[in-house]
Amino acid sequence: MTRKHDNKPKRASNRSAKVGKARGARRGVGGRNGAVRDDARRDKGARPAGRAAGRSCALCPVFGRCGGCSQLDVPYDRQLAAKQQAVADLFAGLAPADAMRPILGMKEPFHYRNKVVSPYAPAKGKPRRPSGGGKGRDTSAACADILTGMYAPGTHRLVPTDACAIENETAKRVTLAIRDIMARWGMEPYDEDAGTGFVRHAVVRVGHESGEVLVTVVTNGEEFPSAKAFCRELKRRVPEITTIVQNVNTRQTNVILGEKERVLYGPGFILDRLCGLSFRISSQSFYQVNASQTEVLYDEAVRLAGLTGTETVIDAYCGTGTIGLVAASRGAARVIGVDAVEAAIHDARGNARHNGIENAEFVAADATQFMEELAASGKRPRPLVLLMDPPRAGSTPAFLRAACELAPERIVYISRNPATQARDVRQLGESGYTVCAIRPVDMFPHTDHVESIVMLERKMTDVLEKAL
Repeated sequence: MTRKHDNKPKRASNRSAKVGKARGARRGVGGRNGAVRDDARRDKGARPAGRAAGRSCALCPVFGRCGGCSQLDVPYDRQLAAKQQAVADLFAGLAPADAMRPILGMKEPFHYRNKVVSPYAPAKGKPRRPSGGGKGRDTSAACADILTGMYAPGTHRLVPTDACAIENETAKRVTLAIRDIMARWGMEPYDEDAGTGFVRHAVVRVGHESGEVLVTVVTNGEEFPSAKAFCRELKRRVPEITTIVQNVNTRQTNVILGEKERVLYGPGFILDRLCGLSFRISSQSFYQVNASQTEVLYDEAVRLAGLTGTETVIDAYCGTGTIGLVAASRGAARVIGVDAVEAAIHDARGNARHNGIENAEFVAADATQFMEELAASGKRPRPLVLLMDPPRAGSTPAFLRAACELAPERIVYISRNPATQARDVRQLGESGYTVCAIRPVDMFPHTDHVESIVMLERKMTDVLEKAL
């Protein structure tokens, strides 16, 4: 699935998110609403390589200073080998040696982030310029007064970047165009220390297949002077844009998005296709950061589930229902998705209707409580497959106990933190399950982050004992 790579980014088309036929992660590096920060470095497990501090890389002038990627100076085949070994080390003693499968990497591991979050901030020590501006203003000097880029690791110190090896190029053009318009029109960036300024962030989403572009401008106030002119100018500079939304966040908080918003241009959402299904994406929707590699992840997970058309699938921690809907369209007789976030369940139900999928239902509930109640009810569906994709902290002992009481024939466990996954797999192994396959997936090339899929089956001795 991978080939050796020379670590030279390719020039992408306007649909530069499409950098290889694979697909991107749920809540990976940077979280749902954060600027890109390599959170994987803080994990105690599955850290295949060290920090980038003190190193340099010809591909990026700020490498080692921003929090975007830590392995850009390491050849891609070596990155994959290190991640493969890190996962193998975690599962040593928990699975037979032949269960370990080769890591699935990207063919083109550059410009894969099709969601880009860019904060705007005043350059420290720069005198404050009066508002107003105009065509005669010294725009180049004003641009230097406005910082946009990525945060230095573990800080809120912005490292300005005009290019990025991992961000979608169209999205990057949007964030820079907004900075230039701000400078030309005297729109002040947000000062988080003083709580002043107008433009806080831009959140840009680019459709993996559709190429549609959603721009969310996060402002420190509801009034948006010359909003129509702003949209016209932004659209002129980046014609690929299909919709622009203003999101209002007046709180002094690290949370990116506020609750109030209005559509400034276009329908207020974009459509995109993932694993053959269509999804409607709004400013508040969760959607995969690396859509091409998420297709690889989901294809492999559904393949390992071994669906034959008779199984009921429980999709635990289902989010907006993407993998459950893929399973429903690829062999599951019935899918039950469960997640504690009601907004995510609302989106999951909408995605099912949008795709005409009638064999999937979604429940807003705590996953552990749902599993415990289902196990206690005695209404175990047969045959049963469990798909689970918990948060980075992993699942709970109570969830795993309830899962084993339900005794699904197969468990497919997707994890963005193989260290907590290995801990949970140990408990499942003690309760009668054996690991049949472990598949690492590289969702975020050039970072320390690695995800993995583990497929477990009930031991036949355990099945026979329950039958007697």
